Amino acid sequence: MVKKFKVCVRCVMDTTDSKIRFDERGICDHCLTFEKDILPRWNYGLGKEHYLSELRDKIKITGKRKEFDCIIGMSGGIDSSYLVYIAKEKLGLRPLVFHVDAGWNSPEAVSNIEAMVDKLDLDLHTEVIDWKEMRDLQLAYFKAGVSNIDTPQDHAFFATMYKFAAKYGIRYILTGGNYSTECIRNPIEWMYYQSDSSQLKDIHKKFGSIPLKNFPLCSILWHKVWLPYVRQIKVVRPLDLMPYIQKEAIESLSTEFGWQPYRQKHFESRFTKFYEGHWLPTKFGFDTRKVQLSSLILTAQMKRHEALNILEKPPLSSKEIEIESNYVASKLGIERVVLDEFLNSPNKTRHDYRSQEFIYDWGASVLRGFGLELGGKR
Repeated sequence: MVKKFKVCVRCVMDTTDSKIRFDERGICDHCLTFEKDILPRWNYGLGKEHYLSELRDKIKITGKRKEFDCIIGMSGGIDSSYLVYIAKEKLGLRPLVFHVDAGWNSPEAVSNIEAMVDKLDLDLHTEVIDWKEMRDLQLAYFKAGVSNIDTPQDHAFFATMYKFAAKYGIRYILTGGNYSTECIRNPIEWMYYQSDSSQLKDIHKKFGSIPLKNFPLCSILWHKVWLPYVRQIKVVRPLDLMPYIQKEAIESLSTEFGWQPYRQKHFESRFTKFYEGHWLPTKFGFDTRKVQLSSLILTAQMKRHEALNILEKPPLSSKEIEIESNYVASKLGIERVVLDEFLNSPNKTRHDYRSQEFIYDWGASVLRGFGLELGGKR
């Protein structure tokens, strides 16, 4: 018997998010948070030109005597790619394009990064993560049975970029994070905080087999307190300070740079494609497309019926699941049967391992109290 889920009447979030709540009209709390907290302050990026100009001027001043005035982490996805274009061509900045290679780049991602960097005449710094350690840590997460097996990759991205900025005294890190396509965030039970080094270390201690000598580590206090308030390194989101329409950005980059789109957000990584396209929905029943499509619905970039039509089909076909599963197993050096055993093992949660979740909860409440965080995980 197929289990029925209650679905929001405005977006497509449903009770696969166990914390979701609905009002008497059937509208979910994701939508209500958007209406109450995010939209009034963000306003689709309209009327923010002076804030964007102020940010540009601050970046140029702090980086005046440096080779680069900011860093942009680029994955090859649409948000970071469009940000690179805006920073160079529209804001006149001198960014260092920073890419972290965790071993899972898709051919499209490599092509997109190279095409944009070459045509915009920018410098690209690629940091390659120690593959033996990355592999061992990713296998540890599989063995742990948690939903957030993409944490090693994301943690490495954040930690490496922050440490580079701190080492070379670069004051601004520009990120492609934005409300336009991400006003709804993945619930914490779907994707736990990637920067929680306490949980990462505990999972690796229990299931890893080699020491993490080179793997970059960060912590919540380091990147939320030490870097911004002591080292004065700011992480900023310029795409929130302008109208940003995903479809128009894709068309623009495709025309000007030959940029290749992906079927789904975050599919620039082969591992994330496997993770969000198969592992999460099959093992846990979590479909990240609901978050992504709901964000587009709330920001008037997609109709609800269009999103529902997309969700009628699985993220990956059975043939694609075979291809991606075989690729992941081969890349990790395990038999396919072992990967399937991980898939069918008992599910665990973040609560089964050490964490610093109380720090995140406290910090989020403080930031929301000061109006510095809108929405957020829950």
